[in-house]
Amino acid sequence: MRAGPSSALGAAEGSCAGGWGARPAELQGFSQRGALSDGLEPGDNAGGAPGGMPQTLSSASMFTPCGFSPHLHSAKEDDQGGLIFQDGNLASASLDALIQHLIPTTDYYPEKAYIFTFLLSSRLFIEPHELLSRVCHKCVEQQRLDDPVLDKARIRKFGPKLLQLLTEWTETFPYDFQEERMIGHLKDMIDRIAPCDEAYWKRMNQLLQALNQKLATLSHGQEGIVKINAAVSDKLVAFKSKPPSIQREILTVCSDPYTLAQQLTHVELERLSHIGPEEFVQAFVHKDSLDSTKSCFNEQKKTSNLEAYVKWFNRLCYLVATEICMPAKKKQRAQVIEFFIDVARECFNIGNFNSLMAIISGMNMSPVSRLKKTWSKVKTAKFFILEIVIPFFSLLIKDIYFLNEGCANRLPNGHVNFEKFLELAKQVGEFITWKQVECPFEQDHNIIHYLHTAPIFTEDGLYLASYESESPENQIEKERWKSLRSTILGKT
Repeated sequence: MRAGPSSALGAAEGSCAGGWGARPAELQGFSQRGALSDGLEPGDNAGGAPGGMPQTLSSASMFTPCGFSPHLHSAKEDDQGGLIFQDGNLASASLDALIQHLIPTTDYYPEKAYIFTFLLSSRLFIEPHELLSRVCHKCVEQQRLDDPVLDKARIRKFGPKLLQLLTEWTETFPYDFQEERMIGHLKDMIDRIAPCDEAYWKRMNQLLQALNQKLATLSHGQEGIVKINAAVSDKLVAFKSKPPSIQREILTVCSDPYTLAQQLTHVELERLSHIGPEEFVQAFVHKDSLDSTKSCFNEQKKTSNLEAYVKWFNRLCYLVATEICMPAKKKQRAQVIEFFIDVARECFNIGNFNSLMAIISGMNMSPVSRLKKTWSKVKTAKFFILEIVIPFFSLLIKDIYFLNEGCANRLPNGHVNFEKFLELAKQVGEFITWKQVECPFEQDHNIIHYLHTAPIFTEDGLYLASYESESPENQIEKERWKSLRSTILGKT
Protein backbone atom coordinates (compact mmCIF):
# COMPACT_ATOMS: atom_id res chain seq x y z
CA MET A 1 0.00 0.00 0.00
CA ARG A 2 1.36 3.37 -0.96
CA ALA A 3 2.02 6.19 1.43
CA GLY A 4 -0.41 9.08 1.52
CA PRO A 5 0.46 12.65 0.58
CA SER A 6 1.86 13.66 3.95
CA SER A 7 4.27 10.75 4.32
CA ALA A 8 5.33 11.02 0.70
CA LEU A 9 6.66 14.50 1.40
CA GLY A 10 8.12 13.75 4.79
CA ALA A 11 5.27 14.74 7.06
CA ALA A 12 5.69 17.56 9.51
CA GLU A 13 6.30 16.90 13.14
CA GLY A 14 3.63 17.82 15.65
CA SER A 15 0.38 19.36 14.59
CA CYS A 16 1.67 21.58 11.79
CA ALA A 17 0.80 20.93 8.18
CA GLY A 18 1.82 22.85 5.08
CA GLY A 19 -0.80 25.34 3.95
CA TRP A 20 -1.67 27.97 1.46
CA GLY A 21 -4.91 29.84 1.86
CA ALA A 22 -7.60 31.30 -0.31
CA ARG A 23 -9.57 34.36 0.61
CA PRO A 24 -12.81 35.69 -0.89
CA ALA A 25 -12.56 36.17 -4.63
CA GLU A 26 -13.08 39.94 -4.45
CA LEU A 27 -9.88 40.32 -2.44
CA GLN A 28 -6.79 40.48 -4.60
CA GLY A 29 -3.46 39.04 -3.58
CA PHE A 30 -0.40 37.13 -4.53
CA SER A 31 -1.73 33.59 -4.09
CA GLN A 32 -5.07 33.23 -5.79
CA ARG A 33 -6.46 29.73 -5.54
CA GLY A 34 -7.84 29.60 -9.07
CA ALA A 35 -10.09 26.79 -10.24
CA LEU A 36 -9.28 24.26 -7.54
CA SER A 37 -11.57 22.18 -5.38
CA ASP A 38 -13.34 25.06 -3.64
CA GLY A 39 -14.33 26.68 -6.93
CA LEU A 40 -12.89 30.12 -6.15
CA GLU A 41 -11.74 32.15 -9.11
CA PRO A 42 -9.09 34.88 -9.29
CA GLY A 43 -10.47 38.40 -9.11
CA ASP A 44 -10.46 40.90 -11.93
CA ASN A 45 -8.30 43.64 -10.43
CA ALA A 46 -4.98 43.02 -12.13
CA GLY A 47 -3.27 45.60 -10.00
CA GLY A 48 -4.00 43.85 -6.76
CA ALA A 49 -5.10 45.38 -3.50
CA PRO A 50 -3.47 48.60 -2.35
CA GLY A 51 -0.12 47.68 -0.88
CA GLY A 52 -0.63 44.03 -1.79
CA MET A 53 1.00 41.65 -4.22
CA PRO A 54 0.17 42.07 -7.92
CA GLN A 55 -2.35 39.65 -9.36
CA THR A 56 -0.60 36.82 -11.16
CA LEU A 57 -1.44 35.76 -14.64
CA SER A 58 -3.41 32.59 -14.82
CA SER A 59 -1.85 29.51 -16.30
CA ALA A 60 -3.79 30.45 -19.42
CA SER A 61 -1.17 32.89 -20.65
CA MET A 62 1.67 30.47 -20.06
CA PHE A 63 0.85 27.60 -22.30
CA THR A 64 -1.30 28.83 -25.18
CA PRO A 65 -1.89 32.30 -26.59
CA CYS A 66 -5.63 32.11 -25.94
CA GLY A 67 -5.61 30.06 -22.75
CA PHE A 68 -4.81 26.72 -21.23
CA SER A 69 -7.38 24.89 -23.29
CA PRO A 70 -8.78 21.71 -21.82
CA HIS A 71 -9.44 20.64 -25.39
CA LEU A 72 -6.26 19.44 -27.01
CA HIS A 73 -7.27 18.92 -30.61
CA SER A 74 -4.96 16.95 -32.79
CA ALA A 75 -3.35 18.76 -35.69
CA LYS A 76 -2.97 15.31 -37.20
CA GLU A 77 -5.68 12.87 -38.18
CA ASP A 78 -7.95 11.72 -35.36
CA ASP A 79 -7.57 8.12 -36.35
CA GLN A 80 -3.82 8.16 -35.81
CA GLY A 81 -2.79 4.86 -34.28
CA GLY A 82 -2.80 4.77 -30.51
CA LEU A 83 -4.57 8.12 -29.93
CA ILE A 84 -8.15 8.02 -28.69
CA PHE A 85 -10.30 11.13 -29.03
CA GLN A 86 -13.65 11.84 -27.41
CA ASP A 87 -15.69 14.69 -28.86
CA GLY A 88 -12.58 15.76 -30.71
CA ASN A 89 -10.47 15.93 -27.55
CA LEU A 90 -7.50 13.72 -26.75
CA ALA A 91 -8.67 11.36 -23.99
CA SER A 92 -6.17 8.51 -23.85
CA ALA A 93 -3.38 6.86 -25.76
CA SER A 94 -0.56 4.41 -25.53
CA LEU A 95 2.68 5.83 -24.18
CA ASP A 96 4.34 5.32 -27.57
CA ALA A 97 1.58 7.26 -29.31
CA LEU A 98 1.86 10.12 -26.83
CA ILE A 99 5.61 10.26 -27.41
CA GLN A 100 5.02 10.33 -31.15
CA HIS A 101 2.49 13.14 -30.66
CA LEU A 102 5.21 15.17 -28.94
CA ILE A 103 7.64 14.97 -31.87
CA PRO A 104 7.58 17.78 -34.42
CA THR A 105 7.82 17.20 -38.15
CA THR A 106 8.30 19.48 -41.12
CA ASP A 107 4.60 20.44 -41.03
CA TYR A 108 3.53 19.72 -37.42
CA TYR A 109 4.31 21.16 -34.01
CA PRO A 110 2.52 20.09 -30.80
CA GLU A 111 0.47 22.60 -28.83
CA LYS A 112 2.24 24.25 -25.92
CA ALA A 113 -0.38 22.89 -23.54
CA TYR A 114 0.30 19.38 -24.78
CA ILE A 115 4.06 19.77 -24.42
CA PHE A 116 3.80 20.94 -20.81
CA THR A 117 1.15 18.37 -19.90
CA PHE A 118 3.04 15.43 -21.33
CA LEU A 119 6.51 16.44 -20.12
CA LEU A 120 5.07 16.91 -16.63
CA SER A 121 3.09 13.71 -16.26
CA SER A 122 4.99 11.29 -18.47
CA ARG A 123 7.64 10.95 -15.77
CA LEU A 124 5.19 8.72 -13.92
CA PHE A 125 6.02 6.12 -16.58
CA ILE A 126 9.34 7.08 -18.12
CA GLU A 127 12.36 8.99 -16.89
CA PRO A 128 13.16 12.28 -18.68
CA HIS A 129 16.49 11.09 -20.05
CA GLU A 130 14.84 7.99 -21.52
CA LEU A 131 12.02 10.08 -22.97
CA LEU A 132 14.46 12.49 -24.63
CA SER A 133 16.47 9.55 -25.94
CA ARG A 134 13.36 8.08 -27.55
CA VAL A 135 12.33 11.45 -28.98
CA CYS A 136 15.77 11.93 -30.52
CA HIS A 137 15.82 8.36 -31.88
CA LYS A 138 12.44 8.86 -33.55
CA CYS A 139 13.56 12.19 -35.01
CA VAL A 140 16.63 10.54 -36.49
CA GLU A 141 14.49 7.80 -38.05
CA GLN A 142 11.71 10.04 -39.37
CA GLN A 143 13.97 12.75 -40.76
CA ARG A 144 16.56 10.23 -41.97
CA LEU A 145 19.32 12.05 -40.12
CA ASP A 146 21.60 9.02 -40.50
CA ASP A 147 21.62 9.28 -44.29
CA PRO A 148 25.05 10.00 -45.79
CA VAL A 149 23.50 12.90 -47.72
CA LEU A 150 20.93 14.91 -45.78
CA ASP A 151 17.84 16.48 -47.35
CA LYS A 152 18.74 20.06 -46.40
CA ALA A 153 15.45 21.55 -47.54
CA ARG A 154 13.45 19.17 -45.35
CA ILE A 155 15.74 19.61 -42.35
CA ARG A 156 15.52 23.41 -42.60
CA LYS A 157 11.77 23.02 -42.09
CA PHE A 158 12.21 20.52 -39.27
CA GLY A 159 15.21 22.04 -37.46
CA PRO A 160 13.55 25.18 -36.02
CA LYS A 161 10.66 23.10 -34.69
CA LEU A 162 13.02 20.67 -32.97
CA LEU A 163 14.96 23.54 -31.43
CA GLN A 164 11.74 25.12 -30.23
CA LEU A 165 10.69 21.89 -28.52
CA LEU A 166 14.06 21.57 -26.82
CA THR A 167 13.93 25.23 -25.76
CA GLU A 168 10.49 24.81 -24.18
CA TRP A 169 11.66 21.71 -22.34
CA THR A 170 14.79 23.39 -20.94
CA GLU A 171 12.90 26.53 -19.91
CA THR A 172 10.03 24.78 -18.12
CA PHE A 173 11.86 21.77 -16.65
CA PRO A 174 15.48 22.93 -16.26
CA TYR A 175 16.20 20.47 -13.44
CA ASP A 176 15.81 17.63 -15.97
CA PHE A 177 19.00 18.86 -17.62
CA GLN A 178 21.22 18.56 -14.59
CA GLU A 179 22.01 15.09 -15.95
CA GLU A 180 24.84 14.84 -18.45
CA ARG A 181 22.80 12.32 -20.43
CA MET A 182 20.23 15.01 -21.20
CA ILE A 183 22.84 17.49 -22.41
CA GLY A 184 24.42 14.72 -24.48
CA HIS A 185 21.14 14.11 -26.31
CA LEU A 186 20.79 17.83 -27.04
CA LYS A 187 24.26 18.11 -28.51
CA ASP A 188 23.87 14.92 -30.53
CA MET A 189 20.75 16.25 -32.26
CA ILE A 190 22.40 19.55 -33.09
CA ASP A 191 25.44 17.74 -34.45
CA ARG A 192 23.09 15.97 -36.85
CA ILE A 193 21.15 18.99 -38.15
CA ALA A 194 23.79 21.75 -37.95
CA PRO A 195 25.47 20.81 -41.25
CA CYS A 196 22.28 21.97 -42.96
CA ASP A 197 22.28 25.41 -41.36
CA GLU A 198 25.05 27.01 -39.31
CA ALA A 199 22.43 29.10 -37.46
CA TYR A 200 21.48 25.96 -35.53
CA TRP A 201 24.81 26.05 -33.72
CA LYS A 202 24.11 29.61 -32.58
CA ARG A 203 20.60 28.67 -31.43
CA MET A 204 21.92 25.73 -29.48
CA ASN A 205 24.64 27.81 -27.82
CA GLN A 206 21.99 30.34 -26.77
CA LEU A 207 19.84 27.54 -25.42
CA LEU A 208 22.70 26.05 -23.41
CA GLN A 209 23.80 29.46 -22.08
CA ALA A 210 20.27 30.24 -20.90
CA LEU A 211 19.98 26.78 -19.36
CA ASN A 212 23.33 27.06 -17.56
CA GLN A 213 22.40 30.47 -16.21
CA LYS A 214 19.06 29.23 -14.90
CA LEU A 215 20.62 26.14 -13.32
CA ALA A 216 23.34 28.25 -11.72
CA THR A 217 20.72 30.58 -10.23
CA LEU A 218 18.68 27.67 -8.94
CA SER A 219 21.77 25.94 -7.57
CA HIS A 220 22.84 29.09 -5.75
CA GLY A 221 19.41 29.31 -4.14
CA GLN A 222 19.51 25.65 -3.15
CA GLU A 223 22.96 26.04 -1.60
CA GLY A 224 21.68 28.96 0.45
CA ILE A 225 18.79 26.89 1.75
CA VAL A 226 21.12 23.99 2.60
CA LYS A 227 23.37 26.35 4.60
CA ILE A 228 20.36 27.78 6.42
CA ASN A 229 19.00 24.33 7.22
CA ALA A 230 22.41 23.24 8.51
CA ALA A 231 22.64 26.30 10.74
CA VAL A 232 19.13 25.76 12.06
CA SER A 233 19.72 22.07 12.81
CA ASP A 234 22.51 23.09 15.16
CA LYS A 235 20.21 25.44 17.05
CA LEU A 236 17.20 23.24 17.76
CA VAL A 237 16.41 23.84 21.38
CA ALA A 238 14.99 21.44 23.90
CA PHE A 239 13.70 23.45 26.85
CA LYS A 240 16.47 23.47 29.46
CA SER A 241 15.28 25.94 32.06
CA LYS A 242 13.10 29.01 32.42
CA PRO A 243 15.54 31.87 31.83
CA PRO A 244 14.27 35.38 30.97
CA SER A 245 15.10 34.57 27.36
CA ILE A 246 16.92 31.80 25.58
CA GLN A 247 17.33 34.02 22.54
CA ARG A 248 16.48 37.39 21.13
CA GLU A 249 12.72 37.68 20.99
CA ILE A 250 10.94 38.49 17.75
CA LEU A 251 9.64 41.79 19.15
CA THR A 252 13.20 43.00 19.73
CA VAL A 253 14.00 42.29 16.08
CA CYS A 254 10.79 43.54 14.48
CA SER A 255 7.88 45.11 16.34
CA ASP A 256 5.88 46.17 13.29
CA PRO A 257 3.45 43.46 12.06
CA TYR A 258 3.30 44.82 8.49
CA THR A 259 7.09 44.78 8.16
CA LEU A 260 7.30 41.21 9.42
CA ALA A 261 4.54 40.14 7.02
CA GLN A 262 6.55 41.68 4.16
CA GLN A 263 9.69 39.81 5.16
CA LEU A 264 7.78 36.55 5.48
CA THR A 265 6.56 37.15 1.94
CA HIS A 266 10.17 37.47 0.79
CA VAL A 267 11.01 34.13 2.36
CA GLU A 268 7.93 32.43 0.90
CA LEU A 269 8.59 33.59 -2.65
CA GLU A 270 12.28 32.73 -2.41
CA ARG A 271 11.54 29.20 -1.22
CA LEU A 272 8.74 28.59 -3.69
CA SER A 273 10.68 30.00 -6.66
CA HIS A 274 13.02 27.00 -6.52
CA ILE A 275 10.30 24.34 -6.68
CA GLY A 276 10.23 22.75 -10.13
CA PRO A 277 6.79 21.77 -11.47
CA GLU A 278 8.01 18.20 -11.89
CA GLU A 279 8.51 17.87 -8.12
CA PHE A 280 4.75 17.71 -7.62
CA VAL A 281 4.76 14.56 -9.75
CA GLN A 282 8.03 13.04 -8.60
CA ALA A 283 6.96 13.28 -4.96
CA PHE A 284 4.40 10.58 -5.68
CA VAL A 285 6.21 8.48 -8.29
CA HIS A 286 5.80 4.73 -7.81
CA LYS A 287 6.13 1.55 -9.81
CA ASP A 288 4.49 1.42 -13.21
CA SER A 289 1.58 -0.99 -13.01
CA LEU A 290 2.76 -2.58 -16.26
CA ASP A 291 6.33 -2.97 -15.10
CA SER A 292 6.57 -3.93 -11.44
CA THR A 293 10.29 -4.56 -11.63
CA LYS A 294 11.29 -0.94 -11.49
CA SER A 295 9.97 2.48 -10.71
CA CYS A 296 10.77 5.75 -12.37
CA PHE A 297 13.43 7.61 -10.42
CA ASN A 298 14.77 4.60 -8.57
CA GLU A 299 17.47 6.98 -7.48
CA GLN A 300 16.71 9.53 -4.78
CA LYS A 301 13.50 11.37 -5.56
CA LYS A 302 14.15 14.81 -6.93
CA THR A 303 11.85 16.70 -4.59
CA SER A 304 14.35 18.56 -2.42
CA ASN A 305 12.90 22.01 -3.06
CA LEU A 306 9.35 20.93 -2.29
CA GLU A 307 10.55 19.27 0.89
CA ALA A 308 12.56 22.37 1.80
CA TYR A 309 9.41 24.45 1.51
CA VAL A 310 7.49 22.08 3.78
CA LYS A 311 10.35 22.31 6.30
CA TRP A 312 10.18 26.11 6.17
CA PHE A 313 6.43 26.05 6.80
CA ASN A 314 6.91 23.78 9.80
CA ARG A 315 9.78 25.91 11.09
CA LEU A 316 7.55 28.97 11.01
CA CYS A 317 4.84 27.06 12.93
CA TYR A 318 7.33 26.11 15.63
CA LEU A 319 8.92 29.56 15.70
CA VAL A 320 5.52 31.15 16.40
CA ALA A 321 4.79 28.60 19.13
CA THR A 322 8.26 29.06 20.64
CA GLU A 323 7.94 32.84 20.75
CA ILE A 324 4.60 32.50 22.53
CA CYS A 325 5.67 29.85 25.05
CA MET A 326 9.05 31.40 25.85
CA PRO A 327 8.14 34.48 27.96
CA ALA A 328 7.84 33.82 31.69
CA LYS A 329 5.02 36.29 32.30
CA LYS A 330 1.42 35.85 31.16
CA LYS A 331 1.17 39.48 30.02
CA GLN A 332 4.21 39.08 27.77
CA ARG A 333 2.87 35.86 26.26
CA ALA A 334 -0.44 37.57 25.50
CA GLN A 335 1.43 40.45 23.89
CA VAL A 336 3.28 38.02 21.59
CA ILE A 337 0.03 36.28 20.63
CA GLU A 338 -1.59 39.61 19.74
CA PHE A 339 1.48 40.56 17.73
CA PHE A 340 1.30 37.37 15.66
CA ILE A 341 -2.44 37.85 15.16
CA ASP A 342 -1.64 41.26 13.69
CA VAL A 343 1.13 39.75 11.55
CA ALA A 344 -1.34 37.14 10.29
CA ARG A 345 -3.84 39.87 9.42
CA GLU A 346 -1.17 41.73 7.46
CA CYS A 347 -0.24 38.51 5.65
CA PHE A 348 -3.93 38.16 4.81
CA ASN A 349 -4.07 41.72 3.45
CA ILE A 350 -0.93 41.19 1.35
CA GLY A 351 -2.19 37.84 0.09
CA ASN A 352 0.58 35.79 1.71
CA PHE A 353 -1.60 32.86 2.69
CA ASN A 354 1.33 30.49 3.18
CA SER A 355 2.74 32.44 6.12
CA LEU A 356 -0.76 33.17 7.36
CA MET A 357 -1.56 29.47 7.64
CA ALA A 358 1.76 28.73 9.33
CA ILE A 359 1.11 31.42 11.95
CA ILE A 360 -2.41 30.14 12.59
CA SER A 361 -1.09 26.57 12.79
CA GLY A 362 1.57 27.64 15.30
CA MET A 363 -1.01 29.38 17.49
CA ASN A 364 -3.26 26.31 17.28
CA MET A 365 -0.56 23.89 18.46
CA SER A 366 -1.60 22.20 21.70
CA PRO A 367 1.18 23.71 23.88
CA VAL A 368 -0.10 27.16 22.87
CA SER A 369 -3.83 26.57 22.74
CA ARG A 370 -3.86 25.08 26.27
CA LEU A 371 -2.59 28.38 27.78
CA LYS A 372 -6.09 29.45 28.86
CA LYS A 373 -4.94 32.10 31.33
CA THR A 374 -2.77 33.66 28.66
CA TRP A 375 -5.51 33.57 26.03
CA SER A 376 -7.90 35.22 28.49
CA LYS A 377 -5.75 38.34 28.20
CA VAL A 378 -5.83 38.28 24.38
CA LYS A 379 -8.32 40.13 22.20
CA THR A 380 -9.29 37.02 20.26
CA ALA A 381 -11.96 38.41 17.92
CA LYS A 382 -9.34 39.17 15.25
CA PHE A 383 -7.92 35.66 15.53
CA PHE A 384 -11.29 33.95 15.06
CA ILE A 385 -11.88 35.97 11.88
CA LEU A 386 -8.60 34.67 10.47
CA GLU A 387 -9.68 31.06 10.97
CA ILE A 388 -12.17 31.30 8.09
CA VAL A 389 -9.28 31.09 5.70
CA ILE A 390 -9.13 27.82 3.76
CA PRO A 391 -5.83 25.86 3.97
CA PHE A 392 -4.33 25.90 0.52
CA PHE A 393 -0.97 24.20 0.30
CA SER A 394 -2.17 21.07 2.04
CA LEU A 395 -5.21 20.97 -0.24
CA LEU A 396 -3.03 21.43 -3.31
CA ILE A 397 -0.77 18.58 -2.22
CA LYS A 398 -3.78 16.33 -1.61
CA ASP A 399 -5.35 17.30 -4.94
CA ILE A 400 -2.11 16.56 -6.75
CA TYR A 401 -1.61 13.31 -4.84
CA PHE A 402 -4.95 11.94 -5.99
CA LEU A 403 -4.46 13.25 -9.52
CA ASN A 404 -1.11 11.46 -9.61
CA GLU A 405 -2.92 8.31 -8.52
CA GLY A 406 -5.29 8.70 -11.46
CA CYS A 407 -2.49 9.46 -13.88
CA ALA A 408 -0.34 6.54 -12.76
CA ASN A 409 -3.14 3.97 -13.08
CA ARG A 410 -3.34 2.89 -16.69
CA LEU A 411 -6.67 2.12 -18.30
CA PRO A 412 -7.67 -1.55 -18.78
CA ASN A 413 -6.35 -1.50 -22.36
CA GLY A 414 -2.95 -0.28 -21.15
CA HIS A 415 -3.50 3.27 -22.36
CA VAL A 416 -2.45 6.33 -20.42
CA ASN A 417 -5.37 8.45 -19.17
CA PHE A 418 -4.52 11.75 -20.81
CA GLU A 419 -7.57 13.50 -19.36
CA LYS A 420 -6.02 12.98 -15.91
CA PHE A 421 -2.70 14.27 -17.26
CA LEU A 422 -4.43 17.49 -18.23
CA GLU A 423 -6.13 17.93 -14.87
CA LEU A 424 -2.77 17.57 -13.16
CA ALA A 425 -1.13 20.01 -15.56
CA LYS A 426 -3.79 22.64 -14.88
CA GLN A 427 -3.20 22.39 -11.13
CA VAL A 428 0.58 22.59 -11.41
CA GLY A 429 0.31 25.29 -14.09
CA GLU A 430 -1.45 27.59 -11.64
CA PHE A 431 1.42 27.14 -9.23
CA ILE A 432 4.03 27.95 -11.89
CA THR A 433 2.47 31.28 -12.86
CA TRP A 434 1.95 32.22 -9.23
CA LYS A 435 5.47 31.50 -8.03
CA GLN A 436 6.94 33.79 -10.70
CA VAL A 437 5.58 36.91 -8.97
CA GLU A 438 8.34 39.27 -7.87
CA CYS A 439 8.20 40.49 -4.29
CA PRO A 440 7.62 44.30 -4.30
CA PHE A 441 8.82 44.84 -0.73
CA GLU A 442 12.28 45.95 0.34
CA GLN A 443 14.24 43.16 1.97
CA ASP A 444 15.37 43.43 5.60
CA HIS A 445 18.25 40.99 5.96
CA ASN A 446 18.34 41.23 9.76
CA ILE A 447 14.71 40.11 10.10
CA ILE A 448 15.07 37.37 7.48
CA HIS A 449 18.21 36.08 9.18
CA TYR A 450 16.30 35.87 12.46
CA LEU A 451 13.41 34.01 10.84
CA HIS A 452 15.82 31.46 9.40
CA THR A 453 18.17 30.96 12.34
CA ALA A 454 16.42 31.77 15.64
CA PRO A 455 16.41 28.69 17.89
CA ILE A 456 13.08 26.92 18.27
CA PHE A 457 11.75 24.48 20.83
CA THR A 458 11.22 20.86 19.94
CA GLU A 459 7.69 19.56 20.44
CA ASP A 460 8.61 18.23 23.88
CA GLY A 461 10.29 21.51 24.68
CA LEU A 462 7.12 23.39 23.76
CA TYR A 463 5.02 21.21 26.05
CA LEU A 464 7.44 21.62 28.93
CA ALA A 465 7.55 25.40 28.45
CA SER A 466 3.77 25.43 28.33
CA TYR A 467 3.43 23.40 31.55
CA GLU A 468 6.02 25.58 33.26
CA SER A 469 4.01 28.65 32.28
CA GLU A 470 0.59 27.30 33.22
CA SER A 471 0.41 24.21 35.40
CA PRO A 472 -1.10 20.95 34.08
CA GLU A 473 -4.87 20.72 34.48
CA ASN A 474 -5.39 16.96 34.58
CA GLN A 475 -3.60 13.76 35.48
CA ILE A 476 -2.45 13.05 31.91
CA GLU A 477 -0.83 16.47 31.67
CA LYS A 478 0.73 16.08 35.11
CA GLU A 479 2.31 12.76 34.14
CA ARG A 480 3.63 14.18 30.90
CA TRP A 481 5.03 17.23 32.72
CA LYS A 482 6.81 14.98 35.20
CA SER A 483 8.23 12.85 32.40
CA LEU A 484 9.46 15.88 30.46
CA ARG A 485 11.07 17.44 33.51
CA SER A 486 12.90 14.15 34.06
CA THR A 487 14.06 13.58 30.50
CA ILE A 488 14.82 17.19 29.57
CA LEU A 489 15.73 18.91 32.81
CA GLY A 490 16.96 15.88 34.71
CA LYS A 491 14.58 16.68 37.54
CA THR A 492 12.13 14.39 39.35
